Amino acid sequence: MSPAATKVEHPVERHPLQPFLPPNARLLMLGSFPPPKARWCIDFFYPNRTNMMWEIFGLVFFDDHNRLVDVEHKTFRKEDIVQLLNLHGIAIFDTARAVRRLSGNASDKDLEIVEKTDIPSLLSQIPLCHDIVCTGQKSFSVFTEDYGTPVPTMGKSVELTISGRSLRLWRMPSSSRAYPMPLVEKASYYRTLMQQVGCMM
Repeated sequence: MSPAATKVEHPVERHPLQPFLPPNARLLMLGSFPPPKARWCIDFFYPNRTNMMWEIFGLVFFDDHNRLVDVEHKTFRKEDIVQLLNLHGIAIFDTARAVRRLSGNASDKDLEIVEKTDIPSLLSQIPLCHDIVCTGQKSFSVFTEDYGTPVPTMGKSVELTISGRSLRLWRMPSSSRAYPMPLVEKASYYRTLMQQVGCMM
């Protein structure tokens, strides 16, 4: 049997969530794609309990990394997270609408992008947004591939125009525990970002 005949065809996964787009959003956060459902602890973005995003937000907005964590039940406090995002004008989605998992795990490096997200469509729904942040290398590479933007240093931004709108594209450290940076240091980057884009009161 030829190698081509034994090739595994990985199924296409469509994004299981709708974009979270508060009408007052000033910042659009773009990840890559959610992990497999078996790894979810909440029905929302960054649902893997080992992901540090909501601990980062706890430090940034409350100086308490467990403020958005239900420690007893090993999950996150979705209602509090949604309230926080609405209050501070933070939208969330991912750079991929459909993917294939080439290894069956949650690793970004093993994602094959089948359909990219229509970024101009997202932006048309949040007219106050002039800042975009990519929350990992995969999302950043997908985004820059389409728009040809240079890669800024960590914590910095580059300017670009999409559908006539002037924007800043920020690069932030990944919230994955696999990314080798302490939680407090990641939170410091995100705190500075929130201050610079006007999402902190």
